[in-house]
Amino acid sequence: MPWQICECTNPICALRFPAETFDLRGLHCPLCGTETRRSPALEKHAPAHWPSRKQEIETEPLSPPLYVILDNLRSTYNVGSIFRTADAVGVTEIHLCGITPTPEHPKVAKTALGAETAIPWHYHRNALHAADSLHAAGVALWAMEIHPSARPLTEATQPAGPTAIIVGSETCGVDPELLARCQAIYELPMLGNKGSLNVASAAAVALYLVRFGGSLRISSDYSD
Repeated sequence: MPWQICECTNPICALRFPAETFDLRGLHCPLCGTETRRSPALEKHAPAHWPSRKQEIETEPLSPPLYVILDNLRSTYNVGSIFRTADAVGVTEIHLCGITPTPEHPKVAKTALGAETAIPWHYHRNALHAADSLHAAGVALWAMEIHPSARPLTEATQPAGPTAIIVGSETCGVDPELLARCQAIYELPMLGNKGSLNVASAAAVALYLVRFGGSLRISSDYSD
């Protein structure tokens, strides 16, 4: 989608912001109303390796297979966001349970931005049934939950076989009976004042750590 950098011509304001080329709101500053100066149209390009990597995933699924169980989430936006993350890390299936809204809800689709059509999903009234079915098929169950027996996910060994990541209700967490079925319970280290992340953020961190594990590296090279 072509876009432009817009800059307010009022030197006192000087707000600088992006806008899509067809968006007439970019013609004037949203703060002071002054006309803006707009850069030539820009285009965001995907890295060259993405198309070939996508073809690899389609012909040979990523290993180990990853599944997601959403246990009674309430927010359509959280569900849509998790679909986007799941697509990014090559999740095999998403299982939506209880009161979790499905992609049939327009607000889920609005946030998922097409990811809901790329990943197979299944709805279950009872999360225990979904967990039992996956476990019977050889899938390990890992819950993300603040719990006395939880271990930091950063200390986990990258799974060698199919694994389901379970996240629970924004207010109540994961169903205790579902936790009892899990082979592992993990939590994310929290160094600030808050005790937890938004469920979609926590799921994103967990899925990336589980998928890439030790292959993630922090680069100290920020030179041009």
